[in-house]
Amino acid sequence: MSMTMTQKILAAHAGLESVHAGDLIEAKLDLVLGNDVTTPVAIDAFDSAGFTKVFDPEKIAIVLDHYTPCKDIQSAQLCKKAREFARRFGITHFYDTGQAGIEHALLPEQGLAAPGECIIGADSHTCTYGALGAFSTGVGSTDMAAGMASGENWFRVPDAIRVVLTGKLPPYVSGKDVILHLIGRTGVDGALYRSLEFTGPGVASLSMDDRFTIANMAIEAGAKNGIFPVDDAVREYVSARAGRPWTAYEADPDAEYEREIRIDLGSLAPTVALPHLPDNTRTIDEVRGMRIDQVVIGSCTNGRITDLRMAAKILKGRKVADGVRCIVIPATQQISLQCLKEGLAEIFLNAGCVFSTPTCGPCLGGHMGCLAKGERAVSTTNRNFVGRMGHRESEVILASPAVAAASAVTGVLTSPYDLQEGDL
Repeated sequence: MSMTMTQKILAAHAGLESVHAGDLIEAKLDLVLGNDVTTPVAIDAFDSAGFTKVFDPEKIAIVLDHYTPCKDIQSAQLCKKAREFARRFGITHFYDTGQAGIEHALLPEQGLAAPGECIIGADSHTCTYGALGAFSTGVGSTDMAAGMASGENWFRVPDAIRVVLTGKLPPYVSGKDVILHLIGRTGVDGALYRSLEFTGPGVASLSMDDRFTIANMAIEAGAKNGIFPVDDAVREYVSARAGRPWTAYEADPDAEYEREIRIDLGSLAPTVALPHLPDNTRTIDEVRGMRIDQVVIGSCTNGRITDLRMAAKILKGRKVADGVRCIVIPATQQISLQCLKEGLAEIFLNAGCVFSTPTCGPCLGGHMGCLAKGERAVSTTNRNFVGRMGHRESEVILASPAVAAASAVTGVLTSPYDLQEGDL
C-alpha cells in the first residue's frame, strides 16, 4: 500500500511491510534522549521497574541544558542524579556543563540524528530532527525509561497533513515566520497527533537552520512530528557529521494525506505570536509599537549561528534601548565559539546585551531572564503560555531573531524593515 514518509520509517522500524494510520506498532529505536529535568524522573521509573541494564549505551543521549549551569540546590541534585546514572551504565553521549548545549541544537550538530531514524526524547521539541528526514517525537519520562531499557517503544501510526511550500522567503523573513504563519492557520490543535510533512519546490530554498526551526515547532500545532524530505542540503549536513549508514525515505506519490496546506514563501511577512498561545499570530505591521521590557534571542528554536548572525547584523553599531534587557544565548558551545571567531559576541556586548553560556534558561522561566509581574518580552523561543517565562501576569511575544533584535533597539515591537535599510 502507499505510505507517507513518516509511515515508511515507522514500518521499517517495526519490521513490517506497511502500516496504516491508526495502527498500533512496536518500533525499534535509534536514539533515546533526556535532559536534566526529565531524565531524573525516567531514572526513578527505570529503577522502580527493576531494570538493571540499558539496551545500548551508544544509543542514549543525556543533555544537561534546562537549568544549567545549575541555578540552585534542587537543579544541582537533578544534574547529579543524571551524572550518576550516566556513569553507572557508561552512557556514551552524556553532555555536561562545558560540553553541553541546548539538546535539540546539540544532537544534530554532533551527528546523533540522521535521515530515516526513529528517535524519542523526553522533551516535546524532540520533533526538531524531522528537519533531517528522521521520525522524532517527544514522549513522557516513563516512555523514556522503557526505551532506555528495551530499545523499543509503542506508537500509534499518525495520519498526515501535507504542507506544500512554494516560492522563496523575502529578506528578513525566516523559518520562524513560516511556522508561526502555519500555526496561525491551523491553530494549536489543528494538527493534533498528525505528521506534518513538508514538501514542494520551496523546501530547497530553506536553509537547514530554517528547517530545524520549522520542525521544532511542529508540536505547537499539536503534531506528532514534522518532517522534511532528504535533499542535497540534508545530505551535505549529515555527511559532515554522522559517520554511520542511514536510509532516506520518500513518500509514495499516491500517499494519502488528511489534507493539504499550501504556503507561498514569497508572500510571507515578519510574523509574531501574541500572548498567550503560539497560534495568536499577527504580521508585524499589525502590532508594531507595543512596549517591551526584555528580549531573548536563543533557544532550541532560534539559537543557531544563522539566527545570531541575523541578530548581530541588526544590532551592529546600535544600542539596546534604555529600559530593555537583551539576552543572547547561543545554542551550543560550538556556536558560542563561532560567535567569538566572527566577532558577533563583541557586537552583542557593545550593544549592551547579555551574552550567555548555552542554556534553555529563560525559555521555561528557569533562570537567565525570568519576567516579573506586568513585564513583557519579545522572545525567539517556542512557547508563550501563561507564566511560561516567569510571573503569571507577565507576557511573551514569539518572534524571529530579526524582529527580536529590531525590537531590542527601539524598545517597542518593531519590524526589521522599520530600521534604515542602508544600515542593515
